[in-house]
Amino acid sequence: MPKNNDMSSVNTNCASCSFRELCLPLGLNEREVEMLDDLVSHKCKIQRGEFLHRAGLNFQSLYAVRRGFFKTYILEKDGRQQVTGFFMTGELLGLDAISTEIHTCDAVALEDSEVCEVPFARLEEMSRNIPTLMHHFHKIMSREIVKDHGVMMLLGSMKAEERLATFLINLSRRFFKRGYSSSDFVLRMTREEIGSYLGLKLETVSRAFSRLQDEDIISVDNKHINIHDMDRLRNKVGNS
Repeated sequence: MPKNNDMSSVNTNCASCSFRELCLPLGLNEREVEMLDDLVSHKCKIQRGEFLHRAGLNFQSLYAVRRGFFKTYILEKDGRQQVTGFFMTGELLGLDAISTEIHTCDAVALEDSEVCEVPFARLEEMSRNIPTLMHHFHKIMSREIVKDHGVMMLLGSMKAEERLATFLINLSRRFFKRGYSSSDFVLRMTREEIGSYLGLKLETVSRAFSRLQDEDIISVDNKHINIHDMDRLRNKVGNS
């Protein structure tokens, strides 16, 4: 992050990052901005298939995805993966470990990725000196809680096609927020991983994709998704 007042340079580097609320909270003086710059300056490259963190390891840092895509999952007793989340550029990993100080899931890169590592102990210490920083961090945590509640609603009350439609709408919004196309994108995860996340069998996910394509709401070419009619896709989950 630049140490001058060239906000165009800052926006180019950080506009799509969820941690921008910590890097660039309003009202910080030059010294505080430099402190934050030092806090998030450590970047790690994670190759596709490599782990960012493993379940059971001690929690030390939060990770903001600078580029790339991750999935988190827990292992069932029979060895199956239960996918708990997907994280793209600009989103934050590691919040689940704050309360127990132990990572509860594995996080693995679905493509070559890069993260900004934020040591949590230093973040807490800095927040005591910069109240604005903790306020923005609380906003990030609140957003994650709301997202988790949304997943619980998804799994508890929706049919298969509604679940998949909601999943695609959510991805569309997240891509749009980061400056990408909201209607034309590539899935980084497999159908099986989508099914695990949505609580559906692989065959059920495939049938749901096929029905949406047959109705000309979307087109599917392997992992390439094109949404032709967002209104009809929203109608699948009762939205206008």
